[in-house]
Amino acid sequence: MPEAIISPSVLASNFGELSAECKRMIKNGADWLHMDVMDGHFVPNITMGAPILSCVKKDVPGIFMDCHMMVADPERWVNDIAAAGGSLYCFHYEATMDHLCLINKIKHAGMKAGIAISPDTPSTAITDEIGNAADMLLVMTQYTIND
Repeated sequence: MPEAIISPSVLASNFGELSAECKRMIKNGADWLHMDVMDGHFVPNITMGAPILSCVKKDVPGIFMDCHMMVADPERWVNDIAAAGGSLYCFHYEATMDHLCLINKIKHAGMKAGIAISPDTPSTAITDEIGNAADMLLVMTQYTIND
């Protein structure tokens, strides 16, 4: 059985003390940090982007940033997130049409590739080809699409 990975979301952090909050989570046992990136289009909220991730990476050396991309155009942000120090780039199945191409782009940029599905997306949408190419599958328990 694979070893469990603890990846708390930094979304509940005090953003005025984000680096300190990240260091506290790592000190208290987090393996990865889950960075919720929201663009105000795919979901109604706006959170953080590459500039914030870059600052955290600089202040918390060795951090594994699990970047959950709740964005309308996930292809657009791959290189920026990689340059900011993203370790894993998890995009939403519903946000793109060419899943394998995006997975390859993510891996070419030096990150692990994850794919998330919304609660009403059937698990069968993840074909064997997509499942074998992805490093992680995230099954959402709440809706993220901006209606």
